[in-house]
Amino acid sequence: MRKFLIPAAALIAIAGGTVVIAQGTAPGTKDVAKVTGGTYQVEPTHTQIVFAYDHMGFTNNMGVIAMPTGTLTLDKANLSASKVSIDVPVANLTTGIPALNEHLAKAEFFDVAKFPKATFVSTGVKPDGATGATITGNLTIKGITKPVTLDAEFYGAGANPMNKKENIGFVATGTIKRSDFGMGMAVPIVGDAIELKIIAAFQK
Repeated sequence: MRKFLIPAAALIAIAGGTVVIAQGTAPGTKDVAKVTGGTYQVEPTHTQIVFAYDHMGFTNNMGVIAMPTGTLTLDKANLSASKVSIDVPVANLTTGIPALNEHLAKAEFFDVAKFPKATFVSTGVKPDGATGATITGNLTIKGITKPVTLDAEFYGAGANPMNKKENIGFVATGTIKRSDFGMGMAVPIVGDAIELKIIAAFQK
């Protein structure tokens, strides 16, 4: 799987957001010993599904879907028993290009009017080293469900000083074929393979 890197500035520009840089030590830590088990909720304002695709062999373009919801049940004693379920509001998809956003919402792509959300439900978690895991699950887009595999890596954990809630974050990557989900328009001129990078934040 070919992974891609996305500069923070690019993500901010796509999402139309702003950034504030604070002084001092970040409250999150990469120490897995700080992680506790239990059920976490998706922290939607810091969770993003970023996608990238080949455009005619000229460019590797991208977009982002923000504000998902869902849960993570983390079994620290038996990580294989952990589960994650995510609802993705595809109406929130943005590429930074209004005309393309509108096109992707139409029936030949996401058909947002009929299918306003995509879902991912895990079917298995296999630990990989001290901080990684391979997550298998079912991804549903436009009412079509296909198995997918994500490579997840622990990013950080700790108490959020703003709301005092316990936070945990991961980064997951994977690749899907858009044609598998009824979105094969312009394949192969525009790439079928969609690279995913999921910035996942959870809190309890």
